[in-house]
Parts: sequence; C-alpha cells; structure tokens
Amino acid sequence: MSFVDLHHGPSPLILPNAWDVGSALVFREEGFPAVGTTSLGLAARDGHADARRSVQHSTERLVHQLLGLGCYVSADIEDGFSDSPADVAEYVHRLKAHGINIEDSTGGSLIDPDLHGAKISSIKETNPGVFVNARVDTYWLGEQATVEFTLERAHRYVEAGADGIFIPGVLEPAEIRAFTTAIPAPLNVLASTVHTSTELGGMGVRRISTGSLPYRAALDAALRVATDARDGRPATRATPYDAVQRMLEGFERTTGETPR
Repeated sequence: MSFVDLHHGPSPLILPNAWDVGSALVFREEGFPAVGTTSLGLAARDGHADARRSVQHSTERLVHQLLGLGCYVSADIEDGFSDSPADVAEYVHRLKAHGINIEDSTGGSLIDPDLHGAKISSIKETNPGVFVNARVDTYWLGEQATVEFTLERAHRYVEAGADGIFIPGVLEPAEIRAFTTAIPAPLNVLASTVHTSTELGGMGVRRISTGSLPYRAALDAALRVATDARDGRPATRATPYDAVQRMLEGFERTTGETPR
C-alpha cells in the first residue's frame, strides 16, 4: 500500500509525529505505517520557538535518519523555510521524504494564498511523487477563521496540485463535514480531545495527525517523574533501559548510523 493509498483506506490514517529517532522508533515498533515529524518538537529540542524557520537543517537530518525505519515518512516543513517557491521545491527534493506538510502562514500570520499555491505547484513539478499536504492556518491562527475563507484557500491549493488539505485547530463537527464535503482531497485534522478517530472518520476525515501532542505529553511525563521523586512518591514505571538500548542498536545495524 502506497503512502497515497493510506489516505483512502477504510479508516483514517493515524500519523504520529516524532521529534527524534527514539520517538519515531517506538511509533514504528507499534506498527504505525507512517511517521511524521513535528516542527515544535525539533525547535524546542534546539532551544527555539516554533515557526521561526529554525529547524530547516535539523528536519533534513532527522528525515534522512527516519528513512531507514522501513515506513513512510512525512516531514513538517513549516512554511517551506523560504518565500521562494523554487527554493522550497529544491529543499523538498533534498529531503527525499514520502510526504511533506507545508503551512500557509509565516511568523504567525497568513500569507498570500497565491504565494502558497506557487510553492505547492513548484514542489509538485520538481517532486511529483511527494504527497503534499497543504495546511490552511485560518482556524489555527484565528485569522479569517470561517468555512468560507478556509474553503477558498483550500480550493486554491488543490488546484495548485496539493494531494491533501490539513486544517488544524478546534473545529466543530458541522465545520468538519463542510470541509470534507466541499474539498476534493483527503482532509487532515489534529487528534481531538473531544472526538475519537472513529467519529472523525465518520465525518469524512481521512488523516489524523498527533502534531506536537506526543512531545508535549513527554514533557508532562518527564516532569511527573522528577516531581514524584522530589515529593516522595514511587517512581513511574517506563520501558526498560535494555529494551530502548536494543531498539537503538537495531536501528544502528539497519541504517549504518554510528556515533560521530
């Protein structure tokens, strides 16, 4: 089954988002057929805020590492790290990922949809086999956050060659159904604290991304371990050290990754 096929199965594709090799490995070990990256996780790892074009090189390195996992890899490339459609297309060509996620905002503000459409067209011309998931940030930013404006942008991106549309943010069921009905491409939303994947699938959603949630949950778990020790509670149980070590040793053997 191809990466494209995964968006047309009987249930939505669940795409967990990793911030390093270890997090990607546990997702792959659990049997997920595809793994994405999270720009927030990579940015925070390097001491930067998200959506600042700071993770261009770390994203490229991580994607190249994850290509050895034996599953599909989709890269979160923020806004493409450039205003130049040609430069964005060249970056995607270097990535070699099976899919990319590219957002229509820069620095916390929506960009001209024509520019975003030009980026998508350039990517597809240079990389026809890459699944381009075009993100519409209207609801995410609370800017032009209506069905009408969101659909207008989504349709432009599909016309430009986008293979899927990603609308992150808090969406009502009626809005989700409006999008899945009107957009002639698979709709991607974030994992919901309200609706299950089955419920979202029933609304027509074809892909559900975890986004930065696993990374943020890992921060919560790390803090809980430390505060439990400080406050006199028993330590939290976790995957044994030896199991993680064996998993990483297997990755090294498979990919040829050696310490530098």
